[in-house]
Amino acid sequence: MKKKSPAVVIVSNGPGELSTWVRPVVDELNQINKSLCYEDKLDFSLRLVLVPCPNATGKEFTVANSWNKFELITKSNSFWKLLMKPCSFANWPKKGIVIFLGGDQFWSILLAKRLGYLNITYAEWVARWPQWTNKIAAMNKKVKDLIPKRYKSKCHIIGDLMADIKLNSEISLKDKEKRYVALLPGSKKAKLSIGIPFFLEIADHIAKINQNINFIIPIAPTTNKSEYLFFQSERNPIAKYYSSKIKTIKSIKDSSFDYVIETSQNTKIYLIKKHPCYEILKECDLAITTVGANTAELAAISLPMLVVLPTQHLNMMNAWDGIFGVIGKISFINRFLTFIVKYFYFKKKKFFAWPNIKSKKIIVPERIGNISPKEIAREVLCLIKNKDQLKSIRENLLKERGNKGASEKLADIIFDLIKNLY
Repeated sequence: MKKKSPAVVIVSNGPGELSTWVRPVVDELNQINKSLCYEDKLDFSLRLVLVPCPNATGKEFTVANSWNKFELITKSNSFWKLLMKPCSFANWPKKGIVIFLGGDQFWSILLAKRLGYLNITYAEWVARWPQWTNKIAAMNKKVKDLIPKRYKSKCHIIGDLMADIKLNSEISLKDKEKRYVALLPGSKKAKLSIGIPFFLEIADHIAKINQNINFIIPIAPTTNKSEYLFFQSERNPIAKYYSSKIKTIKSIKDSSFDYVIETSQNTKIYLIKKHPCYEILKECDLAITTVGANTAELAAISLPMLVVLPTQHLNMMNAWDGIFGVIGKISFINRFLTFIVKYFYFKKKKFFAWPNIKSKKIIVPERIGNISPKEIAREVLCLIKNKDQLKSIRENLLKERGNKGASEKLADIIFDLIKNLY
């Protein structure tokens, strides 16, 4: 890279953002440059900075590196070192642009200030720190409306990066007789300890009444099939409250799926390792999911969902991860934390699913509390029968998103800024 060539630095975090935000924008940027005459082409360096994120899998570096699109990729655990001493990672041109495409918007602003670069923020729901960014690329008008008047001129409505997801049209699960329900029990141990026994039992209850429903579980990159066996066994103290167990997990060949679980009640659940697997999820009629970032991804593909959070096992915090797992082993602290969460946090928090939080109204149903798999199964069966309700949920999810073409528009904004740096 020439010394005067500017750097284009993309800040991102998890696997979803990399595949649905970063890659399309990078491809569009390269395509624009490629389409120009030789004398008009711009010489710039593409770099990726991964930032700390609780939803990251730890495989983001490997995934991004396999694309062969970046001159430099820094891992999330190196972010603070990068801020303190950028030159220890690479030579940085005097001019450049930092683009926020995942994580915390503040990290990209901080990095831009440290490097003395311009900053672009892609705002899906809200543009934070508008006073410190140079340009805001907003998903829709709602985002722009939330920006203080004196900063609105920085904002351009570009549409929805998630709407530009290129789905493999050859994949089809449609069957005249069968309906498809996706199960998302979680990706972290704290959620899986409850989610796996709870969701297995939901599937068994549904299958007992309706044999024409197929179940699909997209395996999160942080998990594997051995964890599914562990969390439904007696080694998981929560599993004793549920009767459904895994009888077998077998590999499948020549299929869209990788494994099939057969429960003790002979219910079949198909597992898929590919991540993200939007092509298959898009084919489903409904998803049953825990709370978390997955509700935003399901909303992005307009998949109707039922969001569940059983609270009856909160006292078993020794099954949780991190600091809660440590202090949860101390009985009186365990009881105190359970009391705080149940009677203050859950009562104060109005919405749990991302589409509901962002729209400030119920778009997708949420079931939070002392709920049973049987209750959830009944509701799923009602939803599956009610095509009008599913259609209404899909339409409402779609309304909350932005228009297509966002990756091309964002690439144009970036390209124009690069030209101005020369």
